[in-house]
Amino acid sequence: MKISDLNLQYIVDEKGKKVSVILPIEAFEALLEDMDDLATILERQDEETISHEEVIGNLKVLGML
Repeated sequence: MKISDLNLQYIVDEKGKKVSVILPIEAFEALLEDMDDLATILERQDEETISHEEVIGNLKVLGML
């Protein structure tokens, strides 16, 4: 998503300084989802990783593949 694609509208104060922004709800929801994803990544940054093969194996054991 590019800023230029958002069709942003601004609210300005009496001096013309931008103080708020209006954006389409879809763009707002996408931004919230991205922020949630980034927070999850930050929370899990110190967790041990496992290989793709191990993930596939675990899913097969659980009958999910």
